[in-house]
Amino acid sequence: MVLKTFYISFLILLFSSCYKGEEVDLIVHNAQIHTMDNGKIVQAMAIKNGKIIELGANRQILNKYRAKKEIDAKGKEIYPGFTDSHGHILSYIDKKLSVDLTGSTSYLEMVYKIKNYLKKDSPKIIIGKGWDQSLWENKELPNNTILNRYFPKIPVCLYRIDEHAVLVNNAMLDLLKLDTIKEIQGGEIVKNNNKPTGILIDNAIPLLEKHLPKHSKIKKIEAIKEIENELLSYGITGVHEAGISYEDLIFFQSLVKDNVLSLNIYAMLLPEPKNIDFAKKNGPYKNKNLSIRSFKVFGDGSLGSGGALLKKGYTDDTSNYGQMLTSIKKIEELSMVCESTGYQLNTHAIGDSMCHVIIEIYKELNEVNKDHRSRIEHVQVIDKIDLVKLGLYGIYPSIQPSHAVSDYRWAEKKLGKKRMKNAYSYKNILESAGIITIGSDFPIESPNPFKTIYAAVKRKNTNELPTKGFIKDQAISLNDCIKGITIWAAISSFDEKRLGSLEEGKDATFTILEKPIVVSDKFIDNQSWKTFILGIEKYSRENL
Repeated sequence: MVLKTFYISFLILLFSSCYKGEEVDLIVHNAQIHTMDNGKIVQAMAIKNGKIIELGANRQILNKYRAKKEIDAKGKEIYPGFTDSHGHILSYIDKKLSVDLTGSTSYLEMVYKIKNYLKKDSPKIIIGKGWDQSLWENKELPNNTILNRYFPKIPVCLYRIDEHAVLVNNAMLDLLKLDTIKEIQGGEIVKNNNKPTGILIDNAIPLLEKHLPKHSKIKKIEAIKEIENELLSYGITGVHEAGISYEDLIFFQSLVKDNVLSLNIYAMLLPEPKNIDFAKKNGPYKNKNLSIRSFKVFGDGSLGSGGALLKKGYTDDTSNYGQMLTSIKKIEELSMVCESTGYQLNTHAIGDSMCHVIIEIYKELNEVNKDHRSRIEHVQVIDKIDLVKLGLYGIYPSIQPSHAVSDYRWAEKKLGKKRMKNAYSYKNILESAGIITIGSDFPIESPNPFKTIYAAVKRKNTNELPTKGFIKDQAISLNDCIKGITIWAAISSFDEKRLGSLEEGKDATFTILEKPIVVSDKFIDNQSWKTFILGIEKYSRENL
């Protein structure tokens, strides 16, 4: 009898080892899967029809399921696909199709890059992006004297790295017909002795753009495929696209329709009449991997261009308080559009005065809808009196830690020592709001999330500067930083039921990293080994 029982048990074991249960599309095992679900870490998961069916120990998953494909993750770390909560794919396309001036250490180096570009291309108008005078010996905003000397006939239009200031030559200015232009609200054509210097700031920039040539759709698609592959190589599977026109909306819809773009896109509409009509007609919009239910409004300019709206004048220019780019009345009107359509309002606010203005508007939105999830993009300078209101009014801060370690060279010069206590205060912001969503603001900064994490946790750039960290007491933890690019990013875009964590029933959108995420004094770069969206492999280093 004992022998018979043993024999039956043996047959059951043998049969179960030869035939597993439910068939799934993919099993990933031998991993450290950071689910972002209350710190839970598991070894394996089963995936079917783009969704996670079950997570658990290796034996649990491998014995219960059989799969068309299995991946041995070799002990590597797995995270939900990263989301860049503030990026500009469209600007990145423009940058790739223009002269890249990033990192130019002088005006003449910038000219040298333009001349090299002209050896390969013959545009009717030269467009460049990425200059930053804070890297030059003379750190003041430049004029166009040198530009006119080297390029006297062909129009030249060069965007500063933050795209809140543009340097143009006289040939470009001639296209604008300046004598017909009246006062510009929220912008400036900078003049010296009543003569244009070639610098245009904030709301003066659109005067240029109607004269600039448009890229062909074919070239834009080539560029966007290159951008998507770069983002996937970092484990980024989603981008909150921070500001699109109606024309851009049509472009994104065509990419999704033709299955050109795999990334999850949460697009913020610019407050144009056609976009407002779109929101009123469609309400919260979802089509495959394109989601739209927010407006992006520019409250003020940037610190680097002297356009961020401050409560007191700039320390290096006391008569300058910055610019309000959109009037309070227009923002209030837009907030009512958002409330009536179920859309979120995301406001670019860098200076402490602009942060104060928008917080008071958000207070009214919060009184009507406690789950409006209003966002402040950047929050670079915020008074303590306003800081405490973030949590009170249900405001979601959207921060870009790389800005802090890029701006450290000159921030105190503009803000003064006392005001620096309220600048780039990410730890205080998180403690007040209870949540942050994190992005890079690419292509202004690198989209590499590991650089962003290093900046947030160590308060240094990838050259390990400043050596003691920039306002080090405002560092945030590695865990909070990862939440900011996963689960909190999903919550800030109303997508927490689908994305942001690896749980049963959620999208199988994840990255298997080449190396564990660690943050030491020395910057350690990383990349994705494999990146999946809806259970489909979209990137693999093995295929390079």
